[in-house]
Amino acid sequence: MRIEQYLRQSAVRDGAKTAIVAGDLRLSYDRFLDLSARMATTLRASGVSRGDRVLILLDNGWQAAVAVLATWLAGAVICPVNPSTKAPRLSQIAADCTPAFVITEARLERLVAGVAELADTPRLATGEAGSFEAGLHAAPLPAQDLPDSDLAALIYTSGSTGVPKGVMLAHDNMDAAARSIAFYLENTAADTLLVVLPMSFGYGLNQLVTAMLTGATLVIEKSFAFPQAVFEKIRDERVTGFALVPAMAAMMMQARDLDPSLFASLRYITSAAAPLPPAHFDWLRAFLPHVRVFCMYGQTECTRIAYLPPGEIDARRSSVGIAIPGVRTEVVDEAGVAVPPGTVGELVVTGANVMRGYWRNEAATRKALRPDPRTGAMRLHTGDLFTADADGYLTFVSRTDDIIKSRGEKVAPKAVEDVLHRMPGIAEALVVGVPHDVLGQAVKALVVASDTALTERDVMRFCAQNLEDHMVPKIVEFRQSLPRTDSGKASRRLAAEPAPITGSIA
Repeated sequence: MRIEQYLRQSAVRDGAKTAIVAGDLRLSYDRFLDLSARMATTLRASGVSRGDRVLILLDNGWQAAVAVLATWLAGAVICPVNPSTKAPRLSQIAADCTPAFVITEARLERLVAGVAELADTPRLATGEAGSFEAGLHAAPLPAQDLPDSDLAALIYTSGSTGVPKGVMLAHDNMDAAARSIAFYLENTAADTLLVVLPMSFGYGLNQLVTAMLTGATLVIEKSFAFPQAVFEKIRDERVTGFALVPAMAAMMMQARDLDPSLFASLRYITSAAAPLPPAHFDWLRAFLPHVRVFCMYGQTECTRIAYLPPGEIDARRSSVGIAIPGVRTEVVDEAGVAVPPGTVGELVVTGANVMRGYWRNEAATRKALRPDPRTGAMRLHTGDLFTADADGYLTFVSRTDDIIKSRGEKVAPKAVEDVLHRMPGIAEALVVGVPHDVLGQAVKALVVASDTALTERDVMRFCAQNLEDHMVPKIVEFRQSLPRTDSGKASRRLAAEPAPITGSIA
């Protein structure tokens, strides 16, 4: 099914129900559909045709939700970009996707106008509710009968080189992912979902899609910059589903006098984008014993791959879970052949949720989408190293590109991070390999300390007690915060130092 049909069907079921809560504004499903359909008419009147790309450069808010649905109602393709994106990257994305229209914040008009690839592109700048509506066409665009195979989204992601790649997701890809996720989370129209993650990325966007699919209410928060305000919104709107990333869990752990009654309405918490450290999970479960915590793993290229049923967490502490419904996973060797249980290999994914490929990047597409050597079926090669047990439960080892090779030994950064997260006094940690003229690469730990008395020697001593010698960090650097991507994920690429480290080894 096409994603905009979710909105139409939810409006038919209960048009008066609240679809969107954003600040003091509440939109019913009827109102949300009307605004989206009128913006769709505006897009068409501005020359946007089926299959054209619409670049959406907006903060989280009801305008962003309307822009997304309007683009789909117009038969066009969303290209959501985080509004914190700087001009050089925005220029790269614009040159690649060649948008027919731009929807942006009024405050970002100067940025957009300064990007040569966008200077002559028609655009609409959002503002307050009244001025926003004034820019929309008076008549809503009638429903269209368009195929599910049409492209729905280009979501740009950066690989190890930092060059943006546009992940092509069709409506049927997004539909398959949304239905599978909603199934295991048991989402219904009775849910109220919170999105505080950027809707310019897959994890945040999926909260909007899930709400429209199930007829739930979506509470949109601009960011997690003021956690207490977000927590109060959870209480006031009686939120039942809260999607977070590990950094947000770490902030909750460090908050003083956090009142668990703020979260009384929650039914579940999900964690994705990066592995949730066991210490973070244990804290969440102890602090909110009534809440089911779903640890999940996915990629932009297919939205979601695996989830760990909450009842299995104690028995499978290090696992990211099993394949989501409708998806098949395997761990394979370099020839693409499945390896025995417990053997490290690359994770491959088969399912209707897998992307069409990378926009205008045939080389990257051929590398990521390859046929199964036995059946010929196309599979997504994730570039992630995993093991799988006999029951299909997956354990993340490392990104292929992140493996540290130090003095001939291989070090998986996550294995070191798991130990660091168990150390009292450490709130967050990120491990990278940095060039070294003796070791080849040295293991470096970036640490955010909750205990200001913690020293480099303390960290190294703790690691030496819990890790093999070649895995112990040779460098420990204390930071106020970890380097992050726009989606809030800790970034090894941003953390890596280009200059070689020289000298003797402790």
